[in-house]
Amino acid sequence: MRAAEKTGLKLQKLTELLAGKNFLLIAMQDSPDPDSLAAAVALRKLANNLGNLQCSIVCGGTVGRGENRALVKYLGLNLRCYAEVDYDKYDLIAMVDTQPGTGNNSLPEGVLPDIVIDHHPIRRRTRSVEFTDIRSGYGAASTILVEYLIEAGITPETPLATALLYGVRSDTQDFGRESSRADIDAIEFLYPFANNRMIGEIQRGKVPRVYYQMLADALRNARAQGPAIITELGDVDNPDMIAEVADLLLREDETTWTMCTGYWNNKMVISLRTSEENNLAGKVVRHMVARKGTGGGHQTYAGGQIPLVKGTKTEREEIERYVEERFLEAIGAQGKPGVRLVRA
Repeated sequence: MRAAEKTGLKLQKLTELLAGKNFLLIAMQDSPDPDSLAAAVALRKLANNLGNLQCSIVCGGTVGRGENRALVKYLGLNLRCYAEVDYDKYDLIAMVDTQPGTGNNSLPEGVLPDIVIDHHPIRRRTRSVEFTDIRSGYGAASTILVEYLIEAGITPETPLATALLYGVRSDTQDFGRESSRADIDAIEFLYPFANNRMIGEIQRGKVPRVYYQMLADALRNARAQGPAIITELGDVDNPDMIAEVADLLLREDETTWTMCTGYWNNKMVISLRTSEENNLAGKVVRHMVARKGTGGGHQTYAGGQIPLVKGTKTEREEIERYVEERFLEAIGAQGKPGVRLVRA
């Protein structure tokens, strides 16, 4: 089935599902990135236009990365926290750029969404959802929503077009990692409607002074082992920083894998990155967290979470050893000597 035909059928089914409903909750990752934020706002636009629904957008309560905070400010979003939500007040619950049971969102275990739109591989629980559109070959969830807007004949206003354009560009790293023809088509559609000066400002989003302390800690703790650099941040109030550090370390010219870990919301959070297209970062992280947590991702980037039971120093040390050993085993670097990346 051609993509346009599939989108038309999906939009028709979504329109039917929205009919007669009044309130929609749109759930994102706990720490939403630009793709998550843009996709959520695009779905809100569709729900407003197709069904005149009132929408709330929810995350885990933390938007820490500079570009993400700048995008939230630009869009004027009033994000709600999962912990504040009365789910009984909503006729429908949707998830974008995440799925039930992934571990990177705080949707309660007993709540099954009605709608899931995502570009990550489909999860078991997602198969029970009434409406799903999972396109793991796409580089961004925003691309799926752009196709919906085009099919519905909706021209996005400048802020939404800018957010969607940035969402696709950031999740594909300007097509430097997994992307598709659909992502390119989305960019070409959005470009005339977007504010390109604002994209530059979002990229240079301001960060708090503590950002530099966390960065210094990450570099001080970093060690190179074989083709990988591994570091840890300890307790963080900004889990976005874990992924940002993993991205940064991958720029080192002898490194093809990076792993950064930290603790947030009573769990270990893991970010993996690799520069080798034939590697499966999602598969590696699932191997690392097996029987202890959840994880997933794509060929070149992935994330995972392991809940803490006691939260003691001993438990943390055991989990850290377990995760590092399985990571090094998965990439063939076990037994390689480790050296500090920078001088203390």
